Amino acid sequence: MDEDARTGFVTPQQRRNFIATHTRLLQVPHAPEISLFVADDSTALWQKTEDELGEIGLPPPFWAFAWAGGQALARFILDRPELVAGKHVLDFASGSGLVAIAAAKSGAASVQACDIDAFAKDAIALNAESNGVRVRATQDDLIGRDDGWDVVLAGDVSYERDMAQKVTDWLHTLHSRGARVLLGDPGRSYLARDRLTLLAEYQVPVTRDLEDMDIKKTGVWSFTTDTDAVAHPR
Repeated sequence: MDEDARTGFVTPQQRRNFIATHTRLLQVPHAPEISLFVADDSTALWQKTEDELGEIGLPPPFWAFAWAGGQALARFILDRPELVAGKHVLDFASGSGLVAIAAAKSGAASVQACDIDAFAKDAIALNAESNGVRVRATQDDLIGRDDGWDVVLAGDVSYERDMAQKVTDWLHTLHSRGARVLLGDPGRSYLARDRLTLLAEYQVPVTRDLEDMDIKKTGVWSFTTDTDAVAHPR
């Protein structure tokens, strides 16, 4: 099925106009070097996509917020640009593109941002443009694929059991063949802590609308045998 059939014949330009109209370009609290188009209220934005564009059955607008895991991972990369400089990077389940933009700002040779939501794809493009970096966004389902990435970054991917298991197994396969894999996570229920090592920890400002709190302790993790990325927690 082509993209227009999946999204009710709404064009990418219509989605971009909608994003620009119903969100605000603001600095990311824990990575103020980056600005994103973000929303104040997830439910209201979700309803507007149906009311104004006729979009029915869309996933929640995860692309319109700077999630805790993504903020922590972006901060970690911005503070350690050598981890991605000159490398080919994948930001999996990219959402807003926050982590992808951090990698691009840190000197990555190329950055691919993956999210299956069409709105996310267009939000990533807008956010990358606003930050003056190049990011290639895709809606392809990349789980199980290996396109030779040097670094794979994944924020907030452990919130649902079956998906978390599937993603973790895939990421571990990429790690085992030599990719550097880093995860950002604020302690979601299905984070595979027994397979991971905590590299850094942050107190991340978050959206109360999503997390029911203002600050969330959030970690950056690698698979346990990946010792060369270990940094002092902060």
